[in-house]
Amino acid sequence: MEKEDYIYGTRTIIEAIRTGRFIERVLIRKGIENELFSELFQLIRQNNIPHQSVPVEKINRITRKNHQGVLAFLSAVEFYEIETLLPGLFESGKDPLILVLDQITDVRNLGAIIRSADCGGVNCIVIPEKGMARIGSDAVKTSAGAIFSVPVCKVKSLPYALKFLKNSGVKTIAATEKGKRIYTQADMNVPLAIVMGAEDKGISPAVLQLCDEHLQIPLFGKIESLNVSVATGLMIYEAVRQRHQM
Repeated sequence: MEKEDYIYGTRTIIEAIRTGRFIERVLIRKGIENELFSELFQLIRQNNIPHQSVPVEKINRITRKNHQGVLAFLSAVEFYEIETLLPGLFESGKDPLILVLDQITDVRNLGAIIRSADCGGVNCIVIPEKGMARIGSDAVKTSAGAIFSVPVCKVKSLPYALKFLKNSGVKTIAATEKGKRIYTQADMNVPLAIVMGAEDKGISPAVLQLCDEHLQIPLFGKIESLNVSVATGLMIYEAVRQRHQM
């Protein structure tokens, strides 16, 4: 983790929030209580910043400096609300192409996926608050800067986000080895959300059961799974092919 990915100290984090820095998540030492921390915690709640109470050892593993029991991870980008972004896509006359990522924990895979998403014209990427690789400097580098071109929506619940997309008229398709149809057989020339999971864990059951279609990418070798960034690229570009009649 690079130094610019986080800040520490109560007053430093208070000022960062007040000046509009994008805070991804705050770690708070268990049992901390003082007047200045109460001010910080009020700001965290007012700004809906994800936070987590942790043993002090977890913070010490990141920095041994005078963190005063609080450490904040900085986000490289501003996050958007899917409830606000999606109506704007429809109003612009587009059939939205959305990418939903579940349990992608490798930052290099995440960066490569974002790069493919930008090249394929994906309108936004939806990720959960927890269980994902951080969008820090490493993700920015791996994405070749594409992270600044594709809006990212961070949500507390992927199932809730999928229900919102479905209720808004977006078809949801999942890439999974459990799929009954080949991915090229699906109609992708519609408002679409492509759901991808990690190559080891796959898509979580609660998310998978909400998807309208389960599709597989056929494999003919001895390896049982594709790298998730490669699989995502295939799914995105099948949508591109269908939409642009390639």
